[in-house]
Amino acid sequence: MTKLTLLGAALLALGDSAVNALNNCGQSQYDPAQYVCWSDQFLCPITAGEPLSFCSGACYSKFMYKCENNVLSLLPAHTGTPFTLTVSNPTLPIDGKPVTASGLHLSLAGNTSTYCPVEVVGSACPPGNITAFFAGNGGLSMDTMVPGGQQAYLGPDWNMHYTQAHSAYIPAGSLVQGFGAYEGGGFVNLNGNGWGWVACPPQASGGGGTAWNLVGRNETNAASLTACTPVNLKVNPLPSGTVGAWQYA
Repeated sequence: MTKLTLLGAALLALGDSAVNALNNCGQSQYDPAQYVCWSDQFLCPITAGEPLSFCSGACYSKFMYKCENNVLSLLPAHTGTPFTLTVSNPTLPIDGKPVTASGLHLSLAGNTSTYCPVEVVGSACPPGNITAFFAGNGGLSMDTMVPGGQQAYLGPDWNMHYTQAHSAYIPAGSLVQGFGAYEGGGFVNLNGNGWGWVACPPQASGGGGTAWNLVGRNETNAASLTACTPVNLKVNPLPSGTVGAWQYA
């Protein structure tokens, strides 16, 4: 997640600015489609559709940081209670849409697929109409009742997956840590040197359907993700005791 020095934030994309009207920020000119001006003197970039905020010489994302009395610090970790995730990037048609679980894969604006053995669980079966999570110790798990639970992980393909119920199998090369969920903020991918998340439209995802694909971007796959757009994932707390599903299918 982004935290930039003033020097880095002040580097303007002059080539792109040539086709847009420029605004003034102190002694500098900037493209308002790419930057935001604070206090008429400090420039911060717009990343994943979020105009970064400014705090005491640094630009920062409100999905991960807070600024109090001109002191920048991490938001508190969201642990102990479940939550859902929604896409945040106002430039995309899926802005505000949920992260959904189906086919052992996490997608954006898709359908949630669940299963509950009604003959065994009966009326205790959860509705199973939301995709919910728990976070802690740098990892992510699905909010389920099934014995053994279901672990979420970043696969070797840098797509987000989760384990099959009653199985702990995770492919070699997968990452189960390097994530953070923040109170009042977002779910952050710190793997791959903190390149974050991108949303890939269905035609760029390698599959059918209308769901967008959630991919962890890194220095090795970034060049292949030109059709994808950076996004933030907003943490939406659920009441304590909420169960998302017996199991996600």
